[in-house]
Amino acid sequence: MRFRWLAILTGTLAFITSPLAAQRDVLRQVQTIPLPHVEGRIDHMGVDVQGERLFVAALGNNTVEVLDLRANKWATRITGLKEPQGIVFVPRENKLFIANGGDGALRIFDGTTFKLLTTAQFSSDADNVRYDAGQNQIFVGYGEGALGLLDAATGRKLADIPLQGHPESFRLEESGTRIFVNVPSADHSIAVLDRVKRSMIATWTLEAQANFPMALDETGHRLMVVTRRPPRLIVLDSQSGKVVASEPVVGDADDVFYEAAHKRVYISGGEGFIDVFEQRDPDHYAPIAKLPTAAGARTSCFVPELNRLYLAVPHRGNQMAEIRVYEAQP
Repeated sequence: MRFRWLAILTGTLAFITSPLAAQRDVLRQVQTIPLPHVEGRIDHMGVDVQGERLFVAALGNNTVEVLDLRANKWATRITGLKEPQGIVFVPRENKLFIANGGDGALRIFDGTTFKLLTTAQFSSDADNVRYDAGQNQIFVGYGEGALGLLDAATGRKLADIPLQGHPESFRLEESGTRIFVNVPSADHSIAVLDRVKRSMIATWTLEAQANFPMALDETGHRLMVVTRRPPRLIVLDSQSGKVVASEPVVGDADDVFYEAAHKRVYISGGEGFIDVFEQRDPDHYAPIAKLPTAAGARTSCFVPELNRLYLAVPHRGNQMAEIRVYEAQP
């Protein structure tokens, strides 16, 4: 009997001292913003930091929802879209770039009136969008395998960089010329591109599959990729492609963000959690929180300038569509 109680006590102590047993209050929900009359899947988000506006791609609703972050309320919506997926707001041009999966179009809107200015047409499935501030250029992942390059001022298409499959999340270096692209359909690989030469310079293959979200710690030379089969955070040396860390994470993840200020990694998954990891050093990542959210809440947007993480929750059953706002804690 004494040994039995000793075993129970040992197990209890192990749980109490485990990283997730006493979770740190690293994200605190401070606001909920309803998304009225929004149905279906919600995809990625874009932000106007100075204007404090959040743009939400309501893919299943064929709309982009515009939220006023100062007033913490829904403001208006942009209609006439076809499965919006990726969004970028460019303050320099006061333009909103919205990629549409349904018809392959990148629609460009005035950032004040939301009047449609022009459309750049791609073959199919225009998806993630990124902005190169140094060159004032827009990159769009689309179709069976390419990144399209546009001039942000005119909307004119400049070039295509071919890939071996449809690109999912991708990240641009700010101090270099490389682009890292998740290409899950091409042997769950990561394509490394040179955006000046507009060509592929390396391919790194992962053992895990369904690599969708991606984040970049450029200072620490670490690339963070989240896979769905199995659900894992995989950290690579961005110089060599060598895997330096791997940790289990929430299932059905669609967004991951690296926060340099607190050295944290935030991962949102449709399984219904936000996982938070602390970067102890570039090669070690400790789970410090697992916050329950809602089924299907797999997309998010971390805005370091506002110290906020915005989580998209779709309408399912009694749960109405909304954006949950979390404040990062010290």
